[in-house]
Amino acid sequence: MITIVVAMGKNREIGVDNQLLWHLPKDLKHFKELTSGHPIIMGRKTYESIGKPLPNRTNIVISRKNDWFEEGILIVGSIKEALKFAKKIDENVFVIGGGTIYEQTIDLADQLEITLVDATLDADTYFPKIDEKIWQKIQETCHEKDEKNQYDFCFQTFTKKTSV
Repeated sequence: MITIVVAMGKNREIGVDNQLLWHLPKDLKHFKELTSGHPIIMGRKTYESIGKPLPNRTNIVISRKNDWFEEGILIVGSIKEALKFAKKIDENVFVIGGGTIYEQTIDLADQLEITLVDATLDADTYFPKIDEKIWQKIQETCHEKDEKNQYDFCFQTFTKKTSV
């Protein structure tokens, strides 16, 4: 199963200048619970924004740079290659960004795990439009902002609709 994990604002915004737009500890905890113990696939810029391999996960980074190397991660040249390696490790694979990687994998994904943040912020990176003819929301849990989480947000799970 291929699952895309993303936090996005009301206009599908996900980042600016290779950084997240918000700090939501509940979302980070949710992300860790979803992805721990599984392979995660990301683009090089997303990896660089994180700055280190995420623990208890196989970190697979897609890069077109041939001379790039980082200790503790697997570097591949394409989505196809990333999925091939990930599926050898675990049947549950998580795609964690960024925008270009999401665009290239949304049609391959089986599930979307979205944190919808109740905010509209300036961004230069966006999540692809979720086609309601293809995707169906099956679960939603909402949280109000508090002293640690600066915005209201909802965890949403989408699965592909089965054709009738």
